[in-house]
Amino acid sequence: MDNVAVHPDELAALRAPEGAAALVTAAEVLAAPSGTDPLTAATALRTAGVPAPLATAALTQAALRARAVGKFGPAAARMFFTRAGLEQATRSAVADRRAARLRAAGVRHLADLGCGLGADTLAAARAGIRVYAVEADPGTAAIAAANVEATGLADLVDVVCADATGVDVSGYDAVFCDPARRSGNGRRTFDPDSYSPPWDFVRSLVARVPRTVLKVAPGIDHALIPPGAEAEWVSVDREVVEAAFWCGPLAGTPRRATLLRAGQPATELTGDGGEPVDVGPVRRYLYDPDGAVVRSHLVAAFAATVDGTLADGSIAYVYADTPTDTPYGRCLEITDVLPFSLKRLRALLRERGVTRLEILKRGSPLDPAQLRRELRLRTASGAGVAASLVLTRVAGAPTALLAHPVPAPGR
Repeated sequence: MDNVAVHPDELAALRAPEGAAALVTAAEVLAAPSGTDPLTAATALRTAGVPAPLATAALTQAALRARAVGKFGPAAARMFFTRAGLEQATRSAVADRRAARLRAAGVRHLADLGCGLGADTLAAARAGIRVYAVEADPGTAAIAAANVEATGLADLVDVVCADATGVDVSGYDAVFCDPARRSGNGRRTFDPDSYSPPWDFVRSLVARVPRTVLKVAPGIDHALIPPGAEAEWVSVDREVVEAAFWCGPLAGTPRRATLLRAGQPATELTGDGGEPVDVGPVRRYLYDPDGAVVRSHLVAAFAATVDGTLADGSIAYVYADTPTDTPYGRCLEITDVLPFSLKRLRALLRERGVTRLEILKRGSPLDPAQLRRELRLRTASGAGVAASLVLTRVAGAPTALLAHPVPAPGR
């Protein structure tokens, strides 16, 4: 299997009884201590009687399934993937949350344009929504159809290989469009005009179907948000994974930051995205807002929840006099504030006995890896002292803050 598509014959072979058995064997081989060596793994499958082409495909697929567990959970063991498709696929926790919101809005029949491997299609079907899933690449469409069957959702999903720009969407309750954000050579593209389908088409869906959801890259320019739409940024375990524009009747608020944490209820922060925030001096506690809060321009809304201010109007660090247990960001207690100076910083770390250092930065051009080498931290025979170094600007001046994370209550 290559990074983009799977040949139909190869997929058919993997879905046949012999291929299913090969996949089981491949998973067992890769789980063994020696399974990480490609030659050893291939030899093991050949020894088990698996033909060479099928062995190669099974090993590749088994490895992708193992990687996919983080996004798809146990269902990954029954699904089929490509490397590029897996990288772009929506995490099941995000897709399920979106599907539940669509279902609650009354959506019963959804057109999924650019369904990829089917992550959002499967989530919508699990929520009881009938889905017309469209994918332009034949190999990827075949995989999406295989995943629909493997997860027992074939009665609710129709997968077709077609150009999304030619699909008549007038008969659907809602449209979800996740344009491909990779160029022909497989590299990510950050230019919406290079999306497939192109941005002009994607944007036109808003006028054609009132209930439209557009999945876009987290770094999307706010100027591209359709008028009246809700722009949502989603993070999973503090990693920003996507943005989505909820259009027409689906829009609930101008900006939303949705934070998902393993084993915890989802948390949301909403606002206009343009609220002002006071600027003042560095205070005792620093909050590092979640990336979804920053991307959604809701730092001011977050600051209000902790009675916080900024120390620089262009830097998304929030400062407060007291610690507050909050899901929207990490809290650190500041012990030292100094204008950035390598010599002074090195002396301070030695004085404090710091041997383990976390380096955070906003508004600083410094390379943390290079700075760590230049600081020449001493190696302690014991555990040593751990600290957090924050590189930032205060009133426009390069500043270093030495701090320690504040544990959340009960931890």
